[in-house]
Order: sequence, then structure tokens, then C-alpha cells
Amino acid sequence: MLYLDLFLTFARIGVLTFGGGYAMLPIIQREIVEKKGWVTETEVMDYYAIGQCTPGVIAVNTATFTGRHIAGNLGGIVATAGVVFPSLVIITVIAALIRGFANLKPVQDALAGIRVCVCVLIFNAVWKMWKKAVIDKVTLILYLAILIASVFFDASPILMVVIAAVCGLIIRGRAKA
Repeated sequence: MLYLDLFLTFARIGVLTFGGGYAMLPIIQREIVEKKGWVTETEVMDYYAIGQCTPGVIAVNTATFTGRHIAGNLGGIVATAGVVFPSLVIITVIAALIRGFANLKPVQDALAGIRVCVCVLIFNAVWKMWKKAVIDKVTLILYLAILIASVFFDASPILMVVIAAVCGLIIRGRAKA
């Protein structure tokens, strides 16, 4: 029953979310933290962070980490299958029909509206994560430094993650000492 619940929960997340992995974050958080209580806010933030640092789509990685946390390796596989299944079906149908509809003005207009909505969903996810991650002056300085490096210097995301991890180790190490 747990495996079915994992699959259906992540399938619902997958079918209700448009705009990719980042747009899924608020829905994932609501489903697995608030509704199901499978993980804590801190754990889901860690899954987002690790999911961003590992190859693949952040929502798929988060589903895998959550499923594994709840029900072991098979749970990870089931949750991952659940989150990708709706997309697989929808993309297959769209791919079969896209040539006939892509150039239609109503389709283009609908997609323009969806893009705006996705921006808001991503902003909402970032805002929630920001409130949990930027908790003091040191993390605010780290945030601003990474933001500046990203926006103005087009710094490598991998380099930024590594530097942030090292800073976290140093900051937390000094706090415990």
C-alpha cells in the first residue's frame, strides 16, 4: 500500500505541474511535508539542494530521495516512476499532435500564459527556500555573493555549489568549535 501511495502521490505531482522541476517544488513540498508528513521542511530542502547538484531533473531527484527515505531503494524507484509517468504519457500524446497545433495562435497564447504562471510558481518555491536557507547575516552574505557571481559574472553553477558547500563546512565548523 505504501508503494502505491508513493506512486500515486508523485504521479499527482507530475500530472498537476507544468513548467518543469522548479515549478514542481511548491507542490512537492505541500504534498510530502504538509499533507503526508513523510519528510520535514529541512529534509526536503536538503533533497532540493542535493537534487540540484546531481545530474537529472530536480523534481525527479527529489522524488527519488524521498521515496528512498520512506521505503528504501524500491520506494525510490516507485516514487521516480510516479513523477515521470504522467509526463511520459502527456509528452507522447503532444509529440504525436504537435505539428498540427504548434502554430495555432490560441496554443501560442496559452503557452505564453503558462510561462507567466511558471515564473510565479518558481518564485514561490525560491521564496520558501530562501526563508529557510538565509537564516543569519553569514548566510545572507553567502547568498548575495553567489547571486552576484551568478547574475553578473555568469559563474559556473558547479563551482558555486562547491564554494557554497565549503563555506557551509567552514561556517558550521566554526560555530560548533
